[in-house]
Amino acid sequence: MSYTIYLSGEIHSDWREQIKQGIDQQGLNIEVLGPITDHDSSDHVGEKILGLEDNNFWKDHKAAKINALRTQNYISRSDIVVVRFGDKYRQWNAAFDAGTAYGLGIPVIVMHAPELTHPLKEVDAAALAVTETPRQVVEILQYISQE
Repeated sequence: MSYTIYLSGEIHSDWREQIKQGIDQQGLNIEVLGPITDHDSSDHVGEKILGLEDNNFWKDHKAAKINALRTQNYISRSDIVVVRFGDKYRQWNAAFDAGTAYGLGIPVIVMHAPELTHPLKEVDAAALAVTETPRQVVEILQYISQE
């Protein structure tokens, strides 16, 4: 069985690489999609393509729209969306991505530290699995890939 998954959320750790390595090690037939994780590239794509802005609101607005084109396209192509909420930074885009997946009927796996359980209780309630580690995500993917 093959799947396409989208890895959304926190970009300041190597959790995506851990999941990709686990998928490779288990020999799973899973295509992995994700956002642009180079923060500067993502933040400046609007100005780079559409021109400079004097107002940061419009700079961010342009970048957000272009990034949303990629994200919404990739989420709609996915069978499962994995959403990671990190401890240090607020990932509002991750919550949006989870909502987009829910709206499209795409199952969501959430990953976060136990101390974020209360603030993310509504997100967790809608997820089909709530995990704490990339290894747990890989184990779920391995389990559902069994024929």
